[in-house]
Amino acid sequence: MSTSSSEATSQQPIYDHNTLEFVQVAVKYCALLEQAASQNRQDFIATLLKLLPLLYLKAQMLPKVESTGSFVPDEGVTEEDYDFVRQQAFELIGEDDQYLDTVYEEAMQTDEQQWRSISEQLADIYQSVRNFLAVYQNGLEDCMFDALWKVADEYDLYWGENLVDALRRLHRLR
Repeated sequence: MSTSSSEATSQQPIYDHNTLEFVQVAVKYCALLEQAASQNRQDFIATLLKLLPLLYLKAQMLPKVESTGSFVPDEGVTEEDYDFVRQQAFELIGEDDQYLDTVYEEAMQTDEQQWRSISEQLADIYQSVRNFLAVYQNGLEDCMFDALWKVADEYDLYWGENLVDALRRLHRLR
């Protein structure tokens, strides 16, 4: 029994239902940050409090893929793009943007106080997710596999924790 091409396509991790749902939430998150200037503080924070948990959940559900090693996705987000979204978020969050957080340093097995920035955390998430979306927009499947691997890897290593930290702080601001 042969499978139709649409069935074969839907079984690929890059077209998996969970991947496509991640794409949808990622598009909404990036659009929110890119258009933050049109929001007021209360609406911006309220929307983030809805989108960030969804983004976290959808990232958890991404199918596991391995990098083909033949393509490392180009960085689509420039330094200017990063600064633009960070600055817009900073202007909305204002004086509450920076906060003191206790971070456990695993290598030294100590707790350390560090200043953190919600706008930087949001921009860091944006950078990884927007780079992923830029590759997906091109539709080149080999590149899409590596982009999927990269966004999931960066989530595990970095932006997943930033998301949780930002969410916790935004919850307090609400």
